[in-house]
Formats: sequence, C-alpha cells, structure tokens
Amino acid sequence: MLAGCCILAGVLVAGLLFPVAGGLGLVSNRAADTVQNVSSELLEGTVPEVTTMTDVNGKPIAFLYDQRRTQVGYNDISPEMIRAIISIEDKRFLDHDGVDWKGTIRAFLKNSSSGEVQQGASTIDQQYVKNYQLLVLARTDADRRAATETTPARKLKEVRMALTLEETLTEQAKREKNLTDEQAKQEAKKEIVTRYLNVVPFGNGAYGIEAAARTYFNKSAKDLTIPESAMLAGMVQSSSALDPYTNPEGVTERRNLVLETMIANFPNRAAEYRAAVDTPLGVLPAPGSLSNGCISANDAGFFCDYALQFLAENGLSRDTIARGGYTIRTTLDPTVQRSTLTGVQDITDPNLEGVATVMSVIKPGTESHDIMSMASSRIYGLDQNANQTVQPQPFSMVGDGAGSVFKIFTVAAAMEKGLGAGSSLQVPATFQAQGMGSSGGANGCPANTYCVKNDGKYPAQMSVTAALAQSPNTAFVKLLQDVGVSAAVDIAVRLGLRSYTNPGTSGEGDLSLADYFKQNNLGSFTLGPTAVNALELSNVSATLASHGVWCPPNPIASITQPKRDSYGNQVLTPDGKPAVQEVAFERPKCEKAVEPGLADTLANALSQDDRGSGTAANAASSSGWSLPLASKTGTTEAHRSSAFLGFTNNLAASTYVYNDSPTPSELCSSPLTQCGYGNLYGGNEPARTWFNAILPIANNFGPTALPPNDPTYVSGVGGKAVPSVAGMSADEATKRLEAEGFKVARLDTDSGQSAGTVVFTAPEETAIPGSTVTIYVSTGQTQLPTRTRAPSPPTTITVPGVGPIVIPVP
Repeated sequence: MLAGCCILAGVLVAGLLFPVAGGLGLVSNRAADTVQNVSSELLEGTVPEVTTMTDVNGKPIAFLYDQRRTQVGYNDISPEMIRAIISIEDKRFLDHDGVDWKGTIRAFLKNSSSGEVQQGASTIDQQYVKNYQLLVLARTDADRRAATETTPARKLKEVRMALTLEETLTEQAKREKNLTDEQAKQEAKKEIVTRYLNVVPFGNGAYGIEAAARTYFNKSAKDLTIPESAMLAGMVQSSSALDPYTNPEGVTERRNLVLETMIANFPNRAAEYRAAVDTPLGVLPAPGSLSNGCISANDAGFFCDYALQFLAENGLSRDTIARGGYTIRTTLDPTVQRSTLTGVQDITDPNLEGVATVMSVIKPGTESHDIMSMASSRIYGLDQNANQTVQPQPFSMVGDGAGSVFKIFTVAAAMEKGLGAGSSLQVPATFQAQGMGSSGGANGCPANTYCVKNDGKYPAQMSVTAALAQSPNTAFVKLLQDVGVSAAVDIAVRLGLRSYTNPGTSGEGDLSLADYFKQNNLGSFTLGPTAVNALELSNVSATLASHGVWCPPNPIASITQPKRDSYGNQVLTPDGKPAVQEVAFERPKCEKAVEPGLADTLANALSQDDRGSGTAANAASSSGWSLPLASKTGTTEAHRSSAFLGFTNNLAASTYVYNDSPTPSELCSSPLTQCGYGNLYGGNEPARTWFNAILPIANNFGPTALPPNDPTYVSGVGGKAVPSVAGMSADEATKRLEAEGFKVARLDTDSGQSAGTVVFTAPEETAIPGSTVTIYVSTGQTQLPTRTRAPSPPTTITVPGVGPIVIPVP
C-alpha cells in the first residue's frame, strides 16, 4: 500500500508540474491552460473593498461596494485569529509549500474512482486560490461555476496555482528583504494567511476578517479575543449554515472544536483556550451592517448619483468604484448644501403635487467649476407615494424650459458680433419674424411667420442692461434675427448647455436640440421654450463668473486609496499618518467659451434685474438682498416652468421650478401650486428661492463683487450701413453685400414675391463690418395660415419632435 502511494504521488506530482504525465496529461493540460492567465492577478492579490464617498471636509456621505470588505494588514489582525484559522483549517500550514501532499494523495485516492472531488484536503493556500477565483475574478455565472466545479481538473489547477503562489511570494521576500530561504518562507506564509483572511466570506454580508469583526462584535480585527477568533475561524467552513443568529448551538459547537485544535497545537496556552470553551458567543444583538449606495446619502443622494455618473463618463465605472476601496472626496460643501436645501424646501414643499424645484451652487474658477451643493425639493428616495424620487432631476433635461434666461445667449452672440453693452435695442410693441418658425396663424399672424408681442408697455428703445432687466420679448426676437439663431445656439452650448448637442434630444430621430433650432431657424430659442438641464444652467452662470472659461460641473476633489506593503499593512508617512496614493481618472479640460472682456461686461449688463424695475427686484428686496449680482429671470408662456440664474464672483447658481407630474399643467404662485391658468414667473418663487439660499452664505467666500467692464465690449464695434437688396435675385444680393465687405448667409422663406428674389435681410439697417448678413429668399409660395392648437389663452403650438412650445402672439 505504501509503495502504491509513493508511485501515485510521483505520477501526481509529474502531472502537476509538467504538461503530460500518462493518463493525467489531458487533465493537467486543462489545468495548465488557465493557470498562466490567472496567476498574475492572483499574485497581485487585489480584493474588492468598500469605497467611501465623503463631502469636502471628509465626512462620509455614502458607501459603495460590491462586497463589504475592508482590507487589513497582518499587523492589524489579532494573533489569536491567526492561530485559530491555522489550527482548524491547515495545521501543517507553516511547514508545507502550498500543498499538503499527504492529505492530497489521500483525497486523490478517495476521488479517483468516482471521477469527481468528494474529499478536499485543501490547504489555506488552496482555499485562498479557490476563494480568490470565486469572489474576485469570477464575474459571470459561468465563471462562478468553473471556480467551484467538483472535478479533478479544477483541483489540479488549484494545486498548481497554490504551489506557484507560495514559490513566487517566497522568492520575492528573499530577493526584496535579503532573507534566508526559511525566513523568506515564513514571510510568504504571513502574506498568504493575511490574504486568505481578507478574502473569505463570514456571512451576513461580511467579507474578510475586518468586516466580520465589525459585523459580529463591533470591533477591529486586531482586537478580537480568543473565543471571538475561534468563532470566526469556525464559521469559514460554511458561513451560511454557521450563522450565530440562526444557529447559535452549531456555531458554539464549531467554535469549541476550533478551541480544541488550538489546545492541541499550542499546549502551552491550553489553560486559556480551555477557559474560552465555556464563554458565551458574545455577538451583537443584531449583525452590524453598512449602508450601500446613494440611496443612503439622504439629501446628498442626487449629488452622489451625479458624482458616479461624472466618474463613469470620465474613466471610472460604477463597478470599478464599487470594488476599488477608494476614498472619493467630493466638492460638496455641507454648509452650502444645508443652505441650498433649506432655501429650496422652505418655498417648495417636498410633498407638493406636480411641483419640483431644483438648484445647484457652483464655485466659479478658471481651472475647475466645483459643485458646492445640489438640491431638489423632492426627497431622494424610493417611496413614490410620498413624492420621493431617485430620478436625476437636478442634472437632466426636464421641464418646459428656462424662458427668458435664454435671452442671455442672444445678447452674448450679439456682443461677440460687435454689439456694445452700452448700445440701445429697438423695442417694438409687436414683431413679426419671417423665416423664423411659425405661430400657426394665431390671432392674425401671417403664415410661416413667428409673431411676438410684449406683455406690458416699454419704451421704443432700451439699453441692453435695461432690456435684460425688464425682458421685453420683441427686442430679443428682433436681435436674434439680426445675429442669427445659429450664433445664439452655438454660444449657449459653449457657455454650458452641452446637453443640447446630444443626439436625439430634439425627438426627431438622432437630431440634437441644438441642430433642431438651427436647422429650423426658430426665433423662439431666445424665449427658452424647451427642456433644460438645471445643473448646466448653473454652469452657464459659472462660466460667465469665470471670465468666460467653461469647465464641466465638477463633483470630485480627489480620489485616493491606501498605500499598503506586501502584507496588506497600511504604509505610514514619516510623520506617522496613513499614506495614500492618487487614483487617476480622465478629468475633462476647461476651455475658453467667450472672451474675458465679453463675459465680464455681460455680467455687468445683467446687474440690474434685482433692483429698480428689474423682474427680480421685489424678490430681492423681500429677501434682504443688497449685494452686487448678475442675474436673469425666465418663464415659459404656459407657466409650466420658470427659472432664475444669478452669480457673483464667488458663487454661481440657478433655480428651476417645473411641473414634474406625468401630465404637467400650469403653475401658480403664492402659494406655489398646480392650477388651470398659471401666473408663475421667474421673479417670484425661483428668485426668492435663490436669494434665501445664497444670502446666508454669500460672504463666506470673500467679498462679493462684479468684475470691471471691458471698454471694448461696452462701446462695441461701430455699425456699417447694410445696402438695400430687397427685390434683387439671390445672386445679385450676395454680390452686392460681399462688395460691401459682409459675409452672406441664405435662408428661404415663403412669400408672394417671385421665387429666388430677396424679401428682406437681417439685419436690415446696420451691421458690424465683416459680419454675416442673412438674406431671406422667396420660395414663391404663399400658404394659408394654419394653427396646430386652439388659441385659448395662453397660446401654444406644438413643434414636431419637441413638444409644446409656448409663444406670445398679438
């Protein structure tokens, strides 16, 4: 019998070490095929750990994990735990080379007749290999089946990998620490048992010894006592069956068995181990746990979601984060967050049916636009009956639009083309814009003409500053016709509305919303009639506050992970602090959106909305606001959404109030509610929310001020007369205009004039030298006015693919 075992051992060893050894060849080859591929990851030994997301001060706001595990080093594990696990799982651990050959041969004899594994004899090395493949490397059901299949091929692979692991770690210790063979072997043993205790499951969601110690005893692994260590060592055999809360008798029996092995292996400690047999388990009344995911971040839940989305878009997937063991320090400022949330929810009740308010505050800068707060009136949660939501309301395209806030883009485009902020704008009582969309013939508006009128009386001319503060619609639609829809849309995107370029946002196939406005030359763009991303709207204000530099809204201050030695111990800095290493990810770069002088001068042109006859003056006064501010209000015509955008040199934010019900209706003000005929304006609840949120923190970041004007953008570029080309052919008009030094763009418009002749130009009277003049060329067709919706006040039309778009008509 002994001779047979020796022969079998020789054949088995040959099969493990070489590709072919008699009948074992095919099995050994199957094992060898995967060893090389897996060994590099196994040797590295990285395990999934809990990632902690914190606010800017380092206070945790969320934990993110796939497996609840915190890696610890050999020095941070109780020596009693090391003794207990070796005693019960692998008493010859310190002597073998990764495989207990005596036990393996015995198991092989038992299993060879059946063709499957019926007896284990696995060493700690082998168990580590198996658990590592199952818990770390296996990502699919097929991987998990392969890691646990009861076949000789898997067992042979496991043995080979255990031998490779121990040999490699021993050689590494010998080489790096200049140790003898025996010393290096013992160093490798320390590393292997540490890795093993960090990877194995202990039940109740605990992976690794540190999580286990916290789960059952609310202490660190280094503080585990003799009976506690014995209990946890015993549970490794079957963490599901050996649960101290459902099977305390079985766990106690298993613990005492561990203690018996410890008595046998460490006779000089027999009295201590024997005394532990009669002690109670001493576990917590209920297993400890750790919240997982943004759902536990409370009012920071929306921010947490955005941070994960931001990282996923820039090289760190949610899966990587859930396994990385990172510390993600965010830009969330708890003081600003509290003030923002209070300002939002004091005016918009979280339980208010059909009404949501969102607001984000951004710190301006030329190197980063850090998000300091993100809030919604809705509670972040899963109880829809309580009006809770996990929808990304603060950072997705929602609502009917920001209304007249978009007039900022029209003015910015005009200033870029040479309009001076000190100029005056024409303010007709009504304005008809041919070739810029259609009002559907409502209230006598000509066919294929976009008609607007002002709500109230205004002077025939107003300064740019006064027009922005009082917001007459006709002035800005006329200005948009002069500068061109494309120019205004493009500058809106550059300043921050990046979602408008996303394919499919128009609802017309893959067409983006930006391209939809440009291709259809819609004059309604300046009145902000489509859904908007409120975070991007805040970032528009941050770009202007940053002297025209756009940066992505950034939620991340830093990402680090602990530095560890080869035994998993935390490396310390020279001053005794835990050493960390930065985790790289692809931060998007900032870029110049507009010239600094333009941004600064536009900021000053926006400085009168909160005072005098500005649309937000009452809200500012009632809130006690008196600091310098650049701002703009906006409301859609149907009053289903409204906004307030404001910024100083230190803070930039927008508030956005919209109907978030599946069938949105109009909104009324004071009190804020759904109603049949809306009267919500950006100067009401949106502005009051902004002032109430920002005023308590406005001076926390230095003196509040606006930048100085740039004289170049105040005076602008002098205009040149545009020659009259109406009635000319398109070619003749183009040559005439080019001869005067203008660039020419062409748009077709339905008209009774002869096809191919120019109906009018935009601008008509003067234009900046070298700028583009658009000629509107007749198609020769006259269509009867059509109306897509009944003109019951307020008049709305439906633009295909975009949905209801609100336009004022005479």
